[in-house]
Amino acid sequence: MKVSEITSFLEQLAPLGLQEAYDNSGLLIGHGNQIVSKALITLDVTDEVVKEAIENKCQLIIAHHPLIFNSLKKINTRYGTGALIAKLIKEDVALYAIHTNLDNVMEGVNAKLAQTLGLQNIKILAPKSGTLNKLVVFCPVSHVEAIQQAMFDAGAGNIGNYNSCSFNSAGYGTFKAQEGANPYVGNIGKLHKEEELKIEVVVPSYLAQQVVAAMISAHPYEEVAYDIYPLLNEQWNIGAGMIGELETESDPEDFLKKVKKQLNASHIRHSPLIKRKVKKVAICGGSGSFLIHNAYNAKADIFITGDVKYHDFFEHAGKMTIADAGHFETEQFTKELLYDRLNGKFPNFALQISKARTNPIYFL
Repeated sequence: MKVSEITSFLEQLAPLGLQEAYDNSGLLIGHGNQIVSKALITLDVTDEVVKEAIENKCQLIIAHHPLIFNSLKKINTRYGTGALIAKLIKEDVALYAIHTNLDNVMEGVNAKLAQTLGLQNIKILAPKSGTLNKLVVFCPVSHVEAIQQAMFDAGAGNIGNYNSCSFNSAGYGTFKAQEGANPYVGNIGKLHKEEELKIEVVVPSYLAQQVVAAMISAHPYEEVAYDIYPLLNEQWNIGAGMIGELETESDPEDFLKKVKKQLNASHIRHSPLIKRKVKKVAICGGSGSFLIHNAYNAKADIFITGDVKYHDFFEHAGKMTIADAGHFETEQFTKELLYDRLNGKFPNFALQISKARTNPIYFL
């Protein structure tokens, strides 16, 4: 298979446009036309993981965390990131990272964690705003259906669990073609009035150029009149963290013991346990302390994440328990998530989950 076939599917699952500004997801090493027959799935890219890929003849590594995070001014091939980059290039092993874009989708990292913890009725904890545009285009009545379909096929018109959504209003447009124009209707130098429809559709920001190109391709006019407006609407299925409910309420200590066992965590750090049963649970795989207030405002009984700082544990004491179960521990199931999705799409493609221990943290 070509690398591009695999990455195209992954970017349908978690579009690159949904990654955070600081992130570096996507194809980091290699090229789309590279032919691969086997891929290794891992959480992190370490020397042990690279060796495992080479020994098992995996020509592609799919990682959650990017190997190249910040801009590189120098590549020292003797040690560290530079040495890993050099080894991957030398062995012709491509590297793809699917990080915060996979964190931010409904069926991503947090959904897998929620499933592991037995949460029900899950929803995004902090839905994103500013990720949508409204595209407005004016077209002759004869081409409305073709133009609508072209935009829908390119990804426009999806609102929640509905697709092919649009609003259409009738009117007329005027224009006068100048010398050198090639008008679809009307004559050079004469004012023309045309019955038109205004089509309005919602478009994800990362698909705006794609949808506009499809619309223009289906439009008969030489010069297409259209507008793009940024929207402040939140997308309920895009954003950070998740919140859900336990099937039956639980004693706080008993619940944390269960979490520790399910995540195979050596320990869980937590703030004072609330003096009531746990029913509503907020989660964020990886570093999620920025969502503490979101969890509290959503009336969570407990918030489970990783990388919580000392002073963060003081927040909402007695009203919501904050539990740090570890960065690796809360994201470890991402490997299985990616394996299942890729295997379902490409059942005849060889996939392997890395056996390397990539958690850099140990405890005495």
